[in-house]
Amino acid sequence: MHPFSLLVVPVTPFQQNCSVLVCSRTRKAAVVDPGGDLDRVRAAIAQSGGEVEKILLTHGHIDHAGGAAELAEALGVPVEGPHRDEAAILANLPQSGARFGVTGVRPVTPDRWLAEGDEVTVGDLVFDVLHCPGHSPGSVVLVWRRPAPAPGQEASARPQGFALMGDVLFKGSVGRTDLPGGSHAQLIASIRDKVLPLGDDVAFLPGHGPMSTIGDERLTNPYLT
Repeated sequence: MHPFSLLVVPVTPFQQNCSVLVCSRTRKAAVVDPGGDLDRVRAAIAQSGGEVEKILLTHGHIDHAGGAAELAEALGVPVEGPHRDEAAILANLPQSGARFGVTGVRPVTPDRWLAEGDEVTVGDLVFDVLHCPGHSPGSVVLVWRRPAPAPGQEASARPQGFALMGDVLFKGSVGRTDLPGGSHAQLIASIRDKVLPLGDDVAFLPGHGPMSTIGDERLTNPYLT
């Protein structure tokens, strides 16, 4: 049995990859980056069969965090992440929504800010926190690593890790850096110094588009080669 299941729900006109992550053993779940379209998110929660215990945010842009306050209140669960450097962006979500013609967006004050070296749990799953600024000042990447096999067990042929990447790295591209607080140099440094060292055999879900692996991007991503 795989340690977790992941149900991806593209939301908002930006087709942002909101996801419902469920720990297979405990059935505890987290909703990652609920940017909007909460009826679709709630349907995905029901389909997953998981019991949501928290909301996780990789960063504060409206397509990732626009529905977080409403969903957290409805479910009675805390919001964890992103990094504290995202506070201004989260506080300005209503104004950001207005610019895109989205009404009813509420500011978000996370119950827990995340910092480099922290850990986040979902049921039995443990994710390491990497602070990866560049796309936005407080972007974080959340990394799960497959436990080492017990003595006498064969290593799994599945990827040896999985990351919730937000908008740091995509299949064939990287996050945009022309929004307030963005820095292309800082983004590339985050990818070079923190993301690529995770290892080629780490799969990841980006904030938009299809999944990929660190190895594929190291070899083929035009921003990295």
